[in-house]
Amino acid sequence: MKTLEVVEKQGKGFNLVKRRWVVERTFAWLNNARRHSKDYEVLACNSEAMIQISMIAILLRRLA
Repeated sequence: MKTLEVVEKQGKGFNLVKRRWVVERTFAWLNNARRHSKDYEVLACNSEAMIQISMIAILLRRLA
């Protein structure tokens, strides 16, 4: 599993952070699954399993 890397702001202006776009895009894909719009799961392990199932579905669609 990758670790979280904190990026500090460098100077003024607009800097494009590539990793941030990857994370935001992944969250957008996950939000397409209506089940993730609210936390319906009681246990955290159930919620984690549903996210894994959604990510598998996303990857399968990208492979097809």
